[in-house]
Amino acid sequence: MQHKEPLFHIVRRPLLPWYRAALIRLLSIVISLIICGLLTTMLTGLDPVKVYKTIIVGAVGTKRKVWTTLQNTAMLLCASLAVTPAFMMKFWNVGAEGQILMGCLATAACMLKLGNLPPTILYPVMAVTSIAAGAVWAAIPAIFKSRWKTNETLSTLMLNYIATQLVAYYVVLWENPKGSGAVGVINADNHEGWFPSLLGQKYLLNILIVIAVCIFLTIYLRTTKHGYELSVVGESERTARYLGIKVPSVIIRTAALSGALCGLAGLLLVAGTNHTITTTLAGGRGFTAVMVSWMSKFNTAAMLLTSFLLVFLERGAGEIATVFELNTSFSDILTGIILFFIIGSEFFISYRIVPRTKHSSKEAK
Repeated sequence: MQHKEPLFHIVRRPLLPWYRAALIRLLSIVISLIICGLLTTMLTGLDPVKVYKTIIVGAVGTKRKVWTTLQNTAMLLCASLAVTPAFMMKFWNVGAEGQILMGCLATAACMLKLGNLPPTILYPVMAVTSIAAGAVWAAIPAIFKSRWKTNETLSTLMLNYIATQLVAYYVVLWENPKGSGAVGVINADNHEGWFPSLLGQKYLLNILIVIAVCIFLTIYLRTTKHGYELSVVGESERTARYLGIKVPSVIIRTAALSGALCGLAGLLLVAGTNHTITTTLAGGRGFTAVMVSWMSKFNTAAMLLTSFLLVFLERGAGEIATVFELNTSFSDILTGIILFFIIGSEFFISYRIVPRTKHSSKEAK
């Protein structure tokens, strides 16, 4: 029976030097921008150069926009850092959205009920409760996973809905004024529980905290015993047990760390940014963080760049919709095309396409 060879073979590449991988990613962005420009001209008749300038202005056009972009980048980065230890252990934590909301809820409760405490006591209490809330919310599915081998993807996802409804319940309970369906700005008169401004910038403290978390997590994952243990468990639980690693403890501990960092993100959102609580306060960051972590291959420095790129595109796309009076769907199309090419570039970094040679064709005959 004659065997027909395919026209192309997909072959795994050896590990590329970092500069070649960066060049492939840069090339993918350039190609995506060219395609977006052509699509913009065909669909709207607009000058693509003006569109790209508008994207830049929308993201970093003014000092206020720069700080807002950096703040949003920090929040997305914090969520991305949070899910990374769990993913490295192959614990598929898709419940970051709910864990962030639990951190938000704990922070808001402290601000509303303990706002009369001195700041030196109130801030630590807010930090401990929000971090603990996120850690507990992530530890619940980890306990079930480690003891009874339940599916953590499903359980973490379902806990998102429970967290959302808990927040909805307390929003109604705390609504101000009554009947408004919203909490409003918490402690708007005296700013109790609000993070202070640094150097005249209200977002600077948030950004510095996330940078500290980034440094801590890099050291934790690369140099500590716990970081080594979770990576071994991720590679093979059987090997981990052979080496004497207590796998259930590692699973619970790592999931709790992931949730704790999500809870910290909730603290920063309520106390440092929004000063209120709603069911949508996490803003989908918990799900976007999954993409950021995977695209960055669990590299914290790459997560910083990826988070900035996504926020930059998001804010720029919103500016396009406003300036050119386009609906948000068009700006989402452009963002989607760019992300598609960036994600697709990872394939060409890991694999290469080899065409069928004449020699192999003759052998097949």
